[in-house]
Formats: sequence, structure tokens, C-alpha cells
Amino acid sequence: MTSLSILDLSPVPSGGTTGDALRNTLDLARRAEEFGYRRYWLAEHHFAPGVASAAPAVLIALIAAATSTIRVGSGAVQLGHQTALAVVEQFGLIDALYPGRIDLGLGRSGQRRSELATEVPPPPQPARVVDGLLIPEAFSFAAIAASPLFALYGSLLQQPGARPPDFADQVDDIIALLAGTYRSPEGLTAHAVPGEGADLELWVLGSSGGQSAQVAGERGLPFAANYHVSPSTVLEAADAYREAFKPSETLVAPRLTVSADVVVAEDDETARELASPYGLWVRSIRTGAGAIPFPTPEEAAAHEWTEEDRALVADRLATQFVGSPRTVAGKLRVLRDATGADELLVTTITHDHADRVRSYELLAREWATG
Repeated sequence: MTSLSILDLSPVPSGGTTGDALRNTLDLARRAEEFGYRRYWLAEHHFAPGVASAAPAVLIALIAAATSTIRVGSGAVQLGHQTALAVVEQFGLIDALYPGRIDLGLGRSGQRRSELATEVPPPPQPARVVDGLLIPEAFSFAAIAASPLFALYGSLLQQPGARPPDFADQVDDIIALLAGTYRSPEGLTAHAVPGEGADLELWVLGSSGGQSAQVAGERGLPFAANYHVSPSTVLEAADAYREAFKPSETLVAPRLTVSADVVVAEDDETARELASPYGLWVRSIRTGAGAIPFPTPEEAAAHEWTEEDRALVADRLATQFVGSPRTVAGKLRVLRDATGADELLVTTITHDHADRVRSYELLAREWATG
């Protein structure tokens, strides 16, 4: 049976604090273990008043200490902002205390950030339905990339004058440092302590059929495709990964997980009410200002939407799975079948923590029956 896992951003609720968000994350991780979820991954976000997961390695250590069996990992470390050695040492340290439970998910956001400023958007493709799954028209990040704030944030995430290394080279360095086979171009050796020999499960995350999918496939690593971030490109990401895949010591066949935004409640109407602030939250991200603290349904209802606003969030609203346990489980099965996913990575945000916990509980119970 396809397993379910969780991706958590540690959302800060409107009227709450970062401390509230982190305590909620620890509580949700414990409950997720009880509910039978396979993994608990933490995202990496910066400059977002409504997201507390800026340092996933720190949160992973805290969550691993608070749980016993669930795998804990990053979804994903923004590799362009750190050196390969720093990442291996951080995760090797955690693995030393919690061996065999830690996932190291890698993303190329740092390199991607530098590319967006000069990227020419592809011609728009109309929305379509493939095997029952909605593939919306692609969203263009050109306006966000042109924002002065976008440039400022990028500069603050790196040392002055630094440029992100090639993602493939960084992944290769991480693999070599973990295996103890690292050699410099001059033939010198280096050993990561802690890190070398760590029992980490290495993943690559990606939103398209570009370099991330290629790197994961060519190195025989598992791959996570982001339907919740970039629903328009999830199929090309999955296809590119499979086409590039070469068997490795890690995997003999492709292994794919696919993410989805989900809100579950006892009935469809209640779920729609709980999910109603989601559009306003996505709008805050796509205007380039960073995620706001997650609003209440009442706060969201007070927002006066313009046509520009609606266009900004249309693809994300159309691909969020909202409803009763049966409704959402059915949509997740469509996502699984259309992408051929081996695992599904669910992310849920509601204003009230109890509603978020209940959403994951209801979904796990329904998924186990079918």
C-alpha cells in the first residue's frame, strides 16, 4: 500500500508566535507517529513571518528526540546556501544520536533563485486533466524574481560575493563525504566527522523535469516531486526522473514521492471553511512579501479580492485537496495513480492546531481502510 508522510512548514497562526508554531510542530510529530505516518519532513523557508521552519536541521533534531520510530528529515535543505560539508556534518551529528531514522532531502533553491532573475518563462500551456488529475496552467515567477526584496533576500542568504555551486557537484560531494570517498581535484582527501558513514536516506526534491530530476535519476536516488508547489509540472518532473534513472547501490528501481496540499474535516463543508484562508496565505507568498501568519477564516473572508489576486493563486487553489476523509483520499489516489507515486507527502495548514491534527488523523484512518 502507498504510504503517507507529512511535510510541515511549522506555520505561525495569526495571533500566535514562533514558539507556538514550534510547539505545535513537536506535538504534531508525536501524533503523526501515533497515526502511522511514515516520515515527518521539515521545509526550509526564510524571511516569512508565517513560517517558523528556517533551520530544518535544528527542528529535525528536536523532533527526533521527541519521537521514537517515525523517520524525520528535510524537505528540503536549500543546498545553494550551504556547503556540502556543513550539510553532511549537521545531519551526521543528528544521525549519531538517532541512527537509521534521518532523511536528508536536498533542493536546489539557492541555485534556482539566481536563475529566476534571467529566466525566460515558457509559453503558457492551457490547463488539462490527465488520468483524472488537474494539471493547471503554469504560474510564472518572473514578477517575484524582479522584486528588489527577492534580490535582498538572496544576498542575505549567502556570504558577500558568493555564487551557488552547481547542484550536481554539491550532491556528488555529499555522497562522497558520506561514503568517505571524497577527493579534491588535486587528489587530496577529506573526511567529515561527524557525517562519514552516517545511515542517512538521501533524497532529491524538485518541481520540474530539470536538473533536480536529472540528478536524482542519474545517481539512483529517490525523488520527491512537488505537486503542491508547482502542480503544472509534476508529470514532467516524474517522467524526467524515471527516464534518467540508473540503478545504484541505493535503489534498483525509481522511487517517487509526490506532495499535495490537503485539508480534511468530518464533512466537505467544514473542510472548506478551515481551508478558506489558504488563498490569502498563498497570495502573500506570491507577491514576494513572504508567507503571512496563517489567517483565521474570518480574517480571510474580510479580504477584498481583485481579479489580479485570483489569478495569482488560481492554480494552487484548484489543486488543493479539501473535503471529508473519503473525498480527499479519493483525490490522493488519483494523484498517486496519475504520477505513479510510491509514496505521498501531505502538507496541511489550518489556523487552529487542533484542526490540523484532526485533519491528519482523519486522513490516516481513511487511508488505512482502502
